[in-house]
Amino acid sequence: QVQLVESGGGLVQPGGSLRLSCAASGFTFENYWLSWVRQAPGKGRQWVSAINSGGSSTYYADSVKGRFTISRDNAKHTLILQMNSLKPEDTAVYYCARVSRVSSGPTFEYDYWGQGTQVTVSS
Repeated sequence: QVQLVESGGGLVQPGGSLRLSCAASGFTFENYWLSWVRQAPGKGRQWVSAINSGGSSTYYADSVKGRFTISRDNAKHTLILQMNSLKPEDTAVYYCARVSRVSSGPTFEYDYWGQGTQVTVSS
C-alpha cells in the first residue's frame, strides 16, 4: 500500500527554520513527481512546492519562493522541505502528496496524501 509519512513539524519563532521530511513506501518512488501542500485553519489547501522525479526541476508558490527549498533523496525514498525565514502566515498542516498529473502552468493533481504534520510559527 502507498504510504507517505511526514515528520519534522513543530513550534518555531518567526524567522526560524524547520526541516520537514516525508518517508515514502509502497510505490516506485523515483517514478513520481511529489508536492508539498499546506492547509491553514479555516482555509483551503494551498500548493506550496513540487519536484520532478529526478529532482532536477523544482517549483514554488510565490508566497514561499526564496525561503523554502524542496529536495528529494531517491535512494532513501524521502522528500524534504527546508523552510527558512518562517512567518506566522506559514502556520498550517503540511502534507506530502504524490503527483498523479502535471499540466502546463504548472499545475498538479494528486492521488495519495500523507497524514500531515503541524507547523506553528509564533512568538
